[in-house]
Amino acid sequence: MAAGSRSDSMKITVVGSGTMGSGIAHASLVAGFETILNDLSTECLEGALRTVTGLLDAGVERGKLRPEERTRALARLKLEQELTAAVEGAGLVIEAVPEDITLKRKIFGRLDQSTSASTVLATNTSSLSITEIAAATSDPSRVIGMHFFNPVPKMKLVEIVRGLETAEQTFKTAEEIAHKMGKETVDVRESPGFVTSRINALIGNEAFHMLEVGVASAGDIDKAVKLGLNHPMGPFEMVDMVGLDTRLGVLSYLHQRLGEKYRPSPLLVRYVQEGRLGRKVGRGIYDYRESKTAK
Repeated sequence: MAAGSRSDSMKITVVGSGTMGSGIAHASLVAGFETILNDLSTECLEGALRTVTGLLDAGVERGKLRPEERTRALARLKLEQELTAAVEGAGLVIEAVPEDITLKRKIFGRLDQSTSASTVLATNTSSLSITEIAAATSDPSRVIGMHFFNPVPKMKLVEIVRGLETAEQTFKTAEEIAHKMGKETVDVRESPGFVTSRINALIGNEAFHMLEVGVASAGDIDKAVKLGLNHPMGPFEMVDMVGLDTRLGVLSYLHQRLGEKYRPSPLLVRYVQEGRLGRKVGRGIYDYRESKTAK
């Protein structure tokens, strides 16, 4: 297995260049790792490069990075469309594609064939089974969950999730890398939704139930949770950020695995059917096209 002592010079490959993949790549670069960002789409990779560059620039503006550190970090980034080339020599691969078990298993099957036996394979899933994903490989002991949170540059936590056969050295490597990225970690035994997604799903789903029956407006529910419970974001602000379709997918999975208390709110289902998916499309619970107005 990948040894923790190699982590200082370890090359990290991030598969998937969306919001999470870009954020993880940024964290890797700032931590000093040579980082390869992989995606099939040239357009997505170009967008990710703009995102990472913007995050590094913001770090300089806030005094978190010196200009020369920003330049060196960006020089450590490589964009690569071909998966086999992207993972060559990598000590850690972090998959950050959409939350689809079939897609993730397909990617891990390819990673199994394209990486060395010492490469740690991590998935950024927020709820899916690490054991099911690992079963697509010939060596499940090197597969682990590393659940980063959105937005990655601001969120301090990484849930490190062990599958049934995850080796201790795999866990230690993932934990050490996360710490070098400036993150705090929790050790989680595999269970649907892990810790945070299960709790978040319940809070967010109940907020939709309350909105549907008119307990309070979306803005007042968010305000109550932030000021009364000391949460940094309200449940509707959060779901607009992560995506209503993403939240619905998590709830549907948890409902299937854990029972009726996770049945998705009909209002959430209706919003997704109407295409109100959150910030990424300009409208979710709130309308971001002109002004932030609760609907």
